Amino acid sequence: MTEPSAIYIRKARIQDVRTIHGLLMDCSKQGLLLPRSYNQLYSHLRDFFVLAPSQGGAILGCCALSIAWEDLAEVRSLAVASECRGQGWGRRLVEACLSDAITLGIYRVFTLTYQATFFERIGFQVVSKDNLPQKVWADCLHCPKFPDCDEIAMAIDM
Repeated sequence: MTEPSAIYIRKARIQDVRTIHGLLMDCSKQGLLLPRSYNQLYSHLRDFFVLAPSQGGAILGCCALSIAWEDLAEVRSLAVASECRGQGWGRRLVEACLSDAITLGIYRVFTLTYQATFFERIGFQVVSKDNLPQKVWADCLHCPKFPDCDEIAMAIDM
């Protein structure tokens, strides 16, 4: 178990990309989320928050807020290292993204997830994928699971 005071949440930096990629790939292999390419991570680095040890070292978690439209954003790529799970860090990463959305003036946030129970505890509710705008589905065209998406669509209004 990691000492809470030894970890903090910050915006991602360029030198974090390789570690973020490794963390996402590990979680993807466990069936927890879909993988992201290096190109996607470099292109969307500014969207990411990371869970970082205060004394340096490898990133222990990440989560991104991606703007989908003028009034809608997506929480994506939530991953927490196995040694830090169950300590509330995933929730804190999502809350950092939700706070960022509010700062940007976006009050509706969605996620596509395999972890519905986790997001329900934060206040997200299951929604129909049909309610999400076509802009959102532009990303889905590049997904290896398209058109047979097995993720659950959830949203929160703040």
